[in-house]
Amino acid sequence: MNLNHIQQQSKEILAELVSKSSVNSQKILVVGCSTSEVLGKKIGTSSDLNVAKSIFLGLAEIALENQLLLAAQCCEHLNRAIVVEAQVAKKFNLEVVNVVPILKAGGAFATTCWENFKNPVAVEKIQADFGLDIGGTLIGMHIKPVAVPFKPSIKNLGYANVICARSRPKFVGGSRAQYDLNLL
Repeated sequence: MNLNHIQQQSKEILAELVSKSSVNSQKILVVGCSTSEVLGKKIGTSSDLNVAKSIFLGLAEIALENQLLLAAQCCEHLNRAIVVEAQVAKKFNLEVVNVVPILKAGGAFATTCWENFKNPVAVEKIQADFGLDIGGTLIGMHIKPVAVPFKPSIKNLGYANVICARSRPKFVGGSRAQYDLNLL
């Protein structure tokens, strides 16, 4: 597996998601990532820190350029807890939980984020503005309603399927209501 290629594709996928979303700075991006799936293995069976680091570096570059707040979904063994910077937890009044992700309980990507964030904490839940699901990790529970799926032009990262989501405000009102098309 070419790790430089994985890093470049990660950048391109997030850049496309940002360009297709009405995203501005200080919005939360949740990422669920199965490095096992990227390697062509069954989810949760072959976690790989090198693959995770390549993906992290690609995503972090685009997140930094756009001043996005990166959040990493842990695996099911940590009940899909989320790794964020402590300042994000404070800003959004998120309840911190006591857990540190590791390779076999949290997953390679969450572990990599924990190791590379300045001041990481874990929170039980989050309502992200948009997200990136690499390998079928089911990030939907962490996206604000209403989640709108988006399929990027790069459909696979390694062997893993990639699907994105953005959120939009709920429509309220009835047949006479008018809507702000800029919020779609």
